[in-house]
Amino acid sequence: MASGVDEYTLGVEEEYQIVDSGTRGLRSQGGRVVERARGNRGEGDVTAELMESQVEAVSPVCRTLGEVRAELSRLRRAVIGAAGEGARIAASSTHPFSHWREQVVTPKERYRVLIEAYQQLAQEQLVFGFHVHVGIKDRESAVRVMNRLRVWLAPLLALSANSPFWLGEDSGYASYRTQVWGRFPVSGPPGLFASRAKHDALVEALVRTETVEDATKIYWDARLPEKTDTIEVRVADVCPRIDEAVMLAGLSRALVRACYERDGREEPYPAARPELLRAAHWRASRYGLEGELVDVEEERVVPAGYEIQKLLDFARPALEELGDWDEVSGTVRETLERGNGATRQRAVFRRTGSLEAVVDMLVDETARGT
Repeated sequence: MASGVDEYTLGVEEEYQIVDSGTRGLRSQGGRVVERARGNRGEGDVTAELMESQVEAVSPVCRTLGEVRAELSRLRRAVIGAAGEGARIAASSTHPFSHWREQVVTPKERYRVLIEAYQQLAQEQLVFGFHVHVGIKDRESAVRVMNRLRVWLAPLLALSANSPFWLGEDSGYASYRTQVWGRFPVSGPPGLFASRAKHDALVEALVRTETVEDATKIYWDARLPEKTDTIEVRVADVCPRIDEAVMLAGLSRALVRACYERDGREEPYPAARPELLRAAHWRASRYGLEGELVDVEEERVVPAGYEIQKLLDFARPALEELGDWDEVSGTVRETLERGNGATRQRAVFRRTGSLEAVVDMLVDETARGT
């Protein structure tokens, strides 16, 4: 994601699994896939991740959802083509059965330091994320926007949930990635900050106390990146269908814009306690769209459809101003009717009794539309 971007531009990062065509287990050949994909990608980037069975695709700066769709399609196509004979690419935030103990750590200094610092906690991070950067230049305003954005992160997670299986078992969670990733000391919903100075002081304290090596390793579900003038929304699971990825990008941008405009009008907002936010994220992770979610503003549990509709209502003026309402709201409603990725994974397993069939479904959906 390039620095110095305009307001409300978009950049998307997707992390993919490399799976063996025969066993359907994870396959450690990330370096080779990255090298091949970079020869075909054009703009944007394809990079290595913590494990050799992971790769990440990073879009260039986009200004419309049409551009996001085109870039994700092109990047997925490049990565799928780079996998070569005997390997496939899948978008899901956990692999249904491969074990973290069997994975090879990518030989980079950044990852060596991470493993050294966090030990088994880092080695267990066999999870795959989806990140959206929304351009916003004024960093003081960005902190205030993040304060308002916090309450909408849990419903975004519920919509995206796509990691029900872990080490060959149904975890009982729609997004088990959230539980694995949430073990880091600087993960989960961000705090409430009175100013940019207060935000920066906390980041500096976390570095000074050696909780993190540097500010780039602050992993909150929404954060202010060090190298780009953006708000990065990191709460979502990676989704196999491009329509879902575009939906999440559109919602993230609309929420940032809606929060920015309400901040300009000095409208009140819920200054939610961190304990309540963590409870909301846990519930979205546990149930996805198939149970009740926490309404942070009303401080009660509500049907998932009710909370998602509140999210849409909040974002609607911004979605309409950006010309994204029909596309985003249509995909949201389809997701509510047909289920998210976790729902589809479980449906395949119930029908077939095979986690390999679940992988096949993920591979097929990841390639569809590219």
